[in-house]
Amino acid sequence: MFLAGDAWNACFDTMQREAWRLETLPAYTMPQEAEILERFLAGEKSPDDYNSGWMNEVRQWREEGKSVGRVHIVTRPLSDYLRFEFEYYYRHHVKAGEEIRILDLTDRPNPGLADQDFWMFDESKVVHLNYRPDGTQINRELREGDPEPYRKWKRIAVAESVPFEEYVKGLDVRA
Repeated sequence: MFLAGDAWNACFDTMQREAWRLETLPAYTMPQEAEILERFLAGEKSPDDYNSGWMNEVRQWREEGKSVGRVHIVTRPLSDYLRFEFEYYYRHHVKAGEEIRILDLTDRPNPGLADQDFWMFDESKVVHLNYRPDGTQINRELREGDPEPYRKWKRIAVAESVPFEEYVKGLDVRA
């Protein structure tokens, strides 16, 4: 079943404990980001007081005792989009309480993770995020069946990654 609109939002609204994501792409193409990405590439930093609807949701979930996290698989050199994402989103999302980790595979093999972006809710509901080669999202698809492989990939990804703030220490994302 494909999820959009209210059906997609319901995944977050009905989670009891946790939402967790695996990100595998070096770039995500989102038209609503085009202008801000251009400004970043021209040298503009995001404001330190940046806030977003996502950050407000993360704060609310944290207050309710829920967690939100992700691991993003990367290789160096970081793509322009990853540098933008780190500066404009991740550094702020961590402050809001999202548990963001980075798994750098530049000098090592993949430890057995799927090559598929997904969200997992309460370690039981899995939604595949399907993309075109350019990073444009095609759809979100609720996956039926045993979620155990996704739980395993989550355990591996978390164990093999480092916290975002540790990864970017000393890293100039604008370079």
